[in-house]
Amino acid sequence: MPIRRRQTILFIGDSITDCGRRLESAPLGNGYVKLFADMHLVRNPGKEITVINKGISGDTVAGLNNRWHDDVIRNRPDWVSIKIGINDLHRNFDESAESFSMDPFLKSYTEIMERTRSALPSCKMLLIDPFFISTDRSPESFRSLILKRLPAYCRVVKDLSREYGTLHVKTHAMFQRLLKVHEPDVFCPEPVHPNLTGHFAIAEAVYATLQRG
Repeated sequence: MPIRRRQTILFIGDSITDCGRRLESAPLGNGYVKLFADMHLVRNPGKEITVINKGISGDTVAGLNNRWHDDVIRNRPDWVSIKIGINDLHRNFDESAESFSMDPFLKSYTEIMERTRSALPSCKMLLIDPFFISTDRSPESFRSLILKRLPAYCRVVKDLSREYGTLHVKTHAMFQRLLKVHEPDVFCPEPVHPNLTGHFAIAEAVYATLQRG
């Protein structure tokens, strides 16, 4: 079901979620979390939902797991939205194709899901894919290699969403569709961090998914 009146939704993730929420743009940042909150307020003025941002720039899924109790469980949200993965990919980029494994990412992500289910059994979840806003397929370029490995991370998110019955926003697929008709710099100054237009695309996708429930 969609988010209901006076419920709390907590967003957690890396820099794309953070967006200055601990600095000059406290408490929600200046990215998709703030845009979602404003969008929901204007379109549903009577619902009076609470939005919390717990993104931390540079974080990985293991980082989320380490701070899950303090940042998520103790807040007892009705909804949790998770956007993580691109830093995990970058930090494992030096591994060869033969030794590369998704097991650490899957393990920590699964622990997060299990801890939430155990401590907050009525909490609903929204999983957001990591993304990379590029179409570079040049042989052995850095961007093309990132694009080759990213689908494995998206598959983990997809499989966990199905296993735990969560909502799911496929942001990487969304941006790849948009890039068929627009240049990448419409949405970002570089492939990892969206500009305002890119953040609006994420916020709109999150809002639409939560409205459908």
